[in-house]
Amino acid sequence: MQKRELLLKGALLPGGRRADILIAEGRVVHVGAGMMVEETVDCTGLLCLPGAVDMHVHMRGGKQAYKEDWRTGSMSALAGGVTTVVDQPNTVPPLTTAGVFAARVREAASACLCNFGVNAAVTPAADLEELWKAGALAFGETFASPSSYGDAVAMEDLRSLMDRIAALGAPMTVHAEEILPGDDDSLSAHDTLRPASGERKMVEKIGAMRPQSLSLHFCHLSSTASIDAARGSVEVTPHHLFLSRERFGPTDARGKVNPPLRTEHERKSLWSHWDSIDVIASDHAPHTLAEKSGDYSAAPPGIPGVETMMPLLVAEAYRGTITLESLLEKTVYAPARILGISAPGFRKGCRADFALYPKEASPIKAEHLHSKAGWTPYEGMDAAFPVIVFIGGNIAFQKEEYAARRGAWLPGHGYICSGDTYVHADTAHL
Repeated sequence: MQKRELLLKGALLPGGRRADILIAEGRVVHVGAGMMVEETVDCTGLLCLPGAVDMHVHMRGGKQAYKEDWRTGSMSALAGGVTTVVDQPNTVPPLTTAGVFAARVREAASACLCNFGVNAAVTPAADLEELWKAGALAFGETFASPSSYGDAVAMEDLRSLMDRIAALGAPMTVHAEEILPGDDDSLSAHDTLRPASGERKMVEKIGAMRPQSLSLHFCHLSSTASIDAARGSVEVTPHHLFLSRERFGPTDARGKVNPPLRTEHERKSLWSHWDSIDVIASDHAPHTLAEKSGDYSAAPPGIPGVETMMPLLVAEAYRGTITLESLLEKTVYAPARILGISAPGFRKGCRADFALYPKEASPIKAEHLHSKAGWTPYEGMDAAFPVIVFIGGNIAFQKEEYAARRGAWLPGHGYICSGDTYVHADTAHL
């Protein structure tokens, strides 16, 4: 059988160089010029970036499929240049046993159009060792304080759970907040009751408990003080970088999220810490507009964002605020390194997941997005959306059309194949 080859012709690389990218059997073979193959994609005028790894999404599904499911969530991911997503375990039911975890992977494998990993829940009752064998990519997000569909883990339990996860050699991610008593009846109250000072305090407390061998990752930090205090890798979301609570009306629950949106001053300060941020991840947490439009106190926290993450940041790079190289480090290479999976890229042998972006940005419109949520807090902001996305050298998305191919499951390093039907030989650590 002849080896299938694909050439991305004249791609603009992040450093400004134009080159041809030769792909065979899903991997990069050569980056250069002067190559001829039968199958060619003309990349003239398009920026070529490796597909992003969004290590923090909530794909819903199951009883929450009316908010989002694996198909619509992965459609959103691909349309935003994300080729790998990592689902969080605060599902309904939570992923605390190997059986429930396996069912979640089967659900994803039947519908997901991009590559995916699934994390395992961290609770005193969770069977951590069996979850690791079942293929958990990481443990967490671990709730040090309660949030949407996630119960808090007591500090005395957290210490022993960290020791067990460290013994497995697995990564652990943590949602660090402190919650104060009071009426959560507005965005400003939400900010006050889940203060940045409390986030910093919990980051310090958890960091002090960390076993030396544990790979500890802090999810969605919302303040510069928390970033400075972190003893582990640091994640920040686009909504904390691009949105502040002043952007919304006092009780507009579309801006309700945990940790809260902070002030405009704090939002701008986060950008000054760009070089101290390890990972940008979306914390894609879709809810319907009806759920967000009712009584503020009853509205669930969360913002849809997997589709807009890279387009917003690419547009920011076009403005010169950040470099494309630093953007790729935070959205491709660092997440892959933390999770222990191979990253797509331009070197020979790298996985050939790429997104081709136009050199112009355009305003975001909710009607053009693909999440079931049907709304976005970034309406009208400039973003550069990819026009073609490749997974493993195959076109996965082009001009609003999706390929029928399913994405690959990326299990963690503890995975022991049990012969389940959802396991395929080509899925482990692509």
